[in-house]
Amino acid sequence: MRRRLIIVFLIPTAVILLVLGGAYAWSTARGIQQEISNQQLGDLSYFLTGARSGLRAGNPEVVEGELQRYSELYGSQVAVFDRSATVWASGGVDAGAFDDETMEQVGLALSGRRSEPSRDPLWFGTATTVEPVFDDGIVIGAALISTSPEAPRNELLAHLVALVAVSAVVIALLVFAAFRLAHWVLRPMLRVDRAMAAIEHGEMGARIADDTGPPEMRRMIGMFNQMAGEIERVVSRQQEFAMNASHELRNPLGALMLRVEYLATGLDSRWEADIEEAREEGRRMSRILDTLLGMARAGRPDSAFAPIDLADVAADRVDAWRDVARELRVELLVSGDASASSLADRTSVETALDAVLDNALKFAPAGTAIDVVVTGPGDAATGGGGAARECAISVRDRGRGLDPEDLARATDRFWRSPRDQNIPGSGLGLAIAHDLLEALGGRIELSAPDDGGLRVSLHLPSGDRP
Repeated sequence: MRRRLIIVFLIPTAVILLVLGGAYAWSTARGIQQEISNQQLGDLSYFLTGARSGLRAGNPEVVEGELQRYSELYGSQVAVFDRSATVWASGGVDAGAFDDETMEQVGLALSGRRSEPSRDPLWFGTATTVEPVFDDGIVIGAALISTSPEAPRNELLAHLVALVAVSAVVIALLVFAAFRLAHWVLRPMLRVDRAMAAIEHGEMGARIADDTGPPEMRRMIGMFNQMAGEIERVVSRQQEFAMNASHELRNPLGALMLRVEYLATGLDSRWEADIEEAREEGRRMSRILDTLLGMARAGRPDSAFAPIDLADVAADRVDAWRDVARELRVELLVSGDASASSLADRTSVETALDAVLDNALKFAPAGTAIDVVVTGPGDAATGGGGAARECAISVRDRGRGLDPEDLARATDRFWRSPRDQNIPGSGLGLAIAHDLLEALGGRIELSAPDDGGLRVSLHLPSGDRP
């Protein structure tokens, strides 16, 4: 962001400086050229009187002395031509010292026309000016001044060096200003970013106290602080509710377990298996309440990650739901890889699987079977082409299933298929399973088998990953 802002600021400025610098350099060059031309014309006007007198008298000595002194003093070539375009008098210039272009200018002057100055005498060749010499309106010769471009070229280079130095200083100041501007604009955004990261990590009291920066950013900071305050209030109420609920549920759960133990004393050995299942369900409920209370206190899941046997989890939860399935005349079948394991929280995995089994039993027709399949890493039978380092528990029923466009919405909270509105439920089961799997670093995947029904796969990281 900072780099883009600086680039957006500097590129137009650099282009403007380049255009202005180029215009200044061109204007300076034209000005120096015009100054040279005017100076030559002024000097020639001084020599025209002497050249006219000398040509009229036929005596070059009248003007040669002045031409010689001028040439020595300024280092310029000065010459007077007669009507035959021959050097008649000069300041020490050889007759063959002039090129064809110069002689063309002399010819124009002898025809009564002033010669045009060279297009760019500063870089290409010398600056030459030729004027006709008139006597009573008749051209009797021509006077020429040719100046070396070295002096004006050095003057122009000095201007260009000064221009480059000033441009470098201006660009350095602009870069400094751009960095300061970017810092002024982006500093509030960095504070917002840090505050958002702090809230994401559970620091609900994070706020932005400094309100410097552009007015738009100050308004955004104010809105962010209000939003953060509202989020803190909502999260606080949720934590209080979870703590109160978990605390209040412990008393009836304890009373229920006491009654189970009391009833167990009056039953014979035939009920021992059922009593032990009731005890295990009570202990699992106690673990869930502990997890809920820990989440409420810490503001985030405090799961105990440990290697778990997914086949054992699936078999255990299927046994717990078998009586419910028997009443609904649905068969629960468990199969798959007995060595599949994952590094996860067992209680969370059990809760997610319970939600998926409960959902499958609601929609499975009587007389059908629900397949619970455990697959290991890289097994193609994961129900959706699982990753090579994933294990999965897939639950497949043979109900009406879901349309392809509804599969992505099935894990939304409170979503119910329009054709299943008459079936009891709140639409939270798959949403809870989705949230639990995400907290464990896994994912939930829904698919529609070709022969009907719905397959829900719980993908979990493999326990043997490096």
